[in-house]
Amino acid sequence: MATRTYLQTLTDPLIRQNPVTLQILGLCSALAVTTSLAVALTMSAALTAVLVLSAGPISLIRRHIPDSIRLIVQIIIVASMVIVIDQILQAYFFELSQSLSVFVSLITTNCLVLGRTEGFARHNPPFRALVDAFGNGLGYSLILILMGSLREVFGAGKLLGFQVLPTVDQGGWFTPLNLMLLAPAAFFMLGLIVWAIRSILPEQVEPLDHAPPNAERLVD
Repeated sequence: MATRTYLQTLTDPLIRQNPVTLQILGLCSALAVTTSLAVALTMSAALTAVLVLSAGPISLIRRHIPDSIRLIVQIIIVASMVIVIDQILQAYFFELSQSLSVFVSLITTNCLVLGRTEGFARHNPPFRALVDAFGNGLGYSLILILMGSLREVFGAGKLLGFQVLPTVDQGGWFTPLNLMLLAPAAFFMLGLIVWAIRSILPEQVEPLDHAPPNAERLVD
């Protein structure tokens, strides 16, 4: 199979190989921290930074990590980057850090981060690993930003804290849909996004595990 170009490595995770909608990775944070665009942006930036900062060192030392301890080494590197990012958020963006709660710390065990370090960075040179990490971070961010924007607009009539839809209590016409700020709404919204993408790109639909019984068998 021909090697992907750097541009393909960067852009494929945006839609065609999106880690959230196709690979179904990083769902916990996608459902929990998308109640507002600001929080979604912060989480997106934090995970992308950790992903990129971890991919480089892991790729550099990939030939020197024994297979028996490779996951331990990768988790230590990822956890170190998470601590640095978490401290930066607490120092300069304290309120957003509080809104993210434990989800920044849980980046250490995020399936997306461990999946890219184990599945790509460990087998590719540093620059390609960095490009892949950044592309997957952008793909993850795209879904979080979309969900955060929709949930904040329809759940509170705001975007980044600014009123964009005049609510009834302010003399306007819009009644906020409080359900949009709850986790079940995020779950269904993500499902609709996956359905929409797979309707446009049917090649992303997984084959059936078994063929349904045909009409003749049902008649018999």
